Amino acid sequence: MKRRLEWIFDGKKYAKTRDGDKLEFRIKKHQSVLLKKLGDNNEQLQINKITNLKIASANINGIIIKPGETFSYCKLIGLPTRKKGYLLGMELSFGQAKAGIGGGICQISNLIHWLVIHSPLTVTERYHHSFDPFPDDGRVLPFGSGATVFYNYLDYQFTNNTEHTFQINLWFTDKCLEGGLRINTELDYT
Repeated sequence: MKRRLEWIFDGKKYAKTRDGDKLEFRIKKHQSVLLKKLGDNNEQLQINKITNLKIASANINGIIIKPGETFSYCKLIGLPTRKKGYLLGMELSFGQAKAGIGGGICQISNLIHWLVIHSPLTVTERYHHSFDPFPDDGRVLPFGSGATVFYNYLDYQFTNNTEHTFQINLWFTDKCLEGGLRINTELDYT
């Protein structure tokens, strides 16, 4: 309830417009492997995670972040429920992996955070996982560079304090979740 009140009264303008047409210029692209190995982890939770990712990504793909707007992961995704089609997936809670409805959707927030930190956008709310569930499974990003979310307590937010318009695109290949951060004009930023 507190978070919902914040969304209404905090004075921020939240990004909500989506556009199926990609903005012209790409700032960053990244991919994340869908199925990972975790000891005795229930493989079905990993398979279900893919369904969860596809449902959640549909709420973010194409989102436009205009100057002055704030992106809120939880506001865009909403509460993951069975009614929305979410399945049991792996969640990380108090240092342990467990099954939970909508589990695994942090993979999207992790990917988005990696895109955002390679841009002039300003991260305003971020939490990281308390432990690394996949320490030796082909890690390409350092542990601690992710962004955990848990509706509606732990959100991932960033603000566009620039004069440019940005867009997040998400898509899937057979083995990966892929994402790109795009902009409406060329940007001299490295």
